[in-house]
Amino acid sequence: MRSAGVWKRLLGVEHTVIEQVRYDEDGVLVVLVRPTRGRRGRCGACQRRCPGYDQGEGGRRWRGLDLGTVQAFLEADAPRVRCPAHGVVVAAVPWARHGAWFTRGFEDTAAWLAVHTSRVAVAELLRVAWRTVGRMVTRVAQEAGQGVDRLEGLRRIGIDEISHRKGHRYLTVVVDHDTGRLVWAAPGHDEQTLERFLSPSARIAPASSPM
Repeated sequence: MRSAGVWKRLLGVEHTVIEQVRYDEDGVLVVLVRPTRGRRGRCGACQRRCPGYDQGEGGRRWRGLDLGTVQAFLEADAPRVRCPAHGVVVAAVPWARHGAWFTRGFEDTAAWLAVHTSRVAVAELLRVAWRTVGRMVTRVAQEAGQGVDRLEGLRRIGIDEISHRKGHRYLTVVVDHDTGRLVWAAPGHDEQTLERFLSPSARIAPASSPM
């Protein structure tokens, strides 16, 4: 129906069937959803089609972006599948990343804000804890870095260390001098930290998040 299409646009979801929209006793908007047929029964970690295992622990909620001043949640069943590579895992859903309690739109917004504004502003605007924002940023960065070789075409690098959390913790960062982009970062500022970058595994490892 036409209203379902409007709700999908408002919630920023794709490959999703809207079943019901309601307000619960806490005054938040709850949207009952399910994946479209082509997106069901997939491993949450690798998206491979897998046989079903069980119904999991029942229904689950994912926080979406606020609609005005009203908090919005997506609610759906969370069955589990048996993946030959990852074992028994919760089935993938198209509106959220694996292991997340927030929609993709919410996490993408949090990651963008974390780059452009202060942590206090992000936490207050989205009404979440800063540590939660850090975990969302990590998921967004990991997904964006999949299949990307950060060392491809690299000719000149700059290595530096920066402090964070009032100077009590340090990060070693490596940047591409030609493009200015971040190539790699990890906690620590000693020789062992730099050896992690110089090891062969650094070619496939994404830049670490300090949060």
